[in-house]
Amino acid sequence: MAKSRDPESKPEKGLSRRDFLSRGAGVALTTPIVAGVGVAMPQSPAANVKILGPAKVPVALRINGTRQNVSVEPRVTLLDALRNYLDFTGAKKVCDRATCGACTVIMGGKPVYSCSVLALEAQGKDITTVEGLAPNGKLAAIQAAFVENDAQQCGFCTPGFVVACKAFLDKNPSPTMAQVEKGLGGNLCRCGTYVGVRQAVLAAAKTKGG
Repeated sequence: MAKSRDPESKPEKGLSRRDFLSRGAGVALTTPIVAGVGVAMPQSPAANVKILGPAKVPVALRINGTRQNVSVEPRVTLLDALRNYLDFTGAKKVCDRATCGACTVIMGGKPVYSCSVLALEAQGKDITTVEGLAPNGKLAAIQAAFVENDAQQCGFCTPGFVVACKAFLDKNPSPTMAQVEKGLGGNLCRCGTYVGVRQAVLAAAKTKGG
């Protein structure tokens, strides 16, 4: 005859079901839980760590050779600081995910997606926007090459492309077509003007003497 499945019955050896559950609950209550995983709780910030926000804080940015002072919340990106607080609207907010390159600026000599950099992080570094390439109204070599080679259509991605091309040429003044294609891989154009953009880079390189 089969034995009954009485939950209160104890096996000949080991713990009963009730003992097992009660002891397991005790262990769970004494173990810190973070996101469903039994790991230690994070420690409090060190005494020497300065916490900023959520209120606005003063930020000093050096943009196109000029110091700009602004007060923004710590969460504000460099792109939003440029567009919404300082009226540098050349960099465009498109994907806001650091994938399209429309917000490209040069920071510390390198092209960066300004939508993925906090304004706070940009302090102390030289920042060049598309506006800084023609400070006196005279187009830079790469800007003139974009016009001559019809490298723009709707123009929304153009400022980011122009800045990325400028940074690329600063690093590689005599590129091959293959190098241009690879060097501009971080910028996208929905209109598909890649042929014109690449030709513009090569033309600008010749204008500058290579």
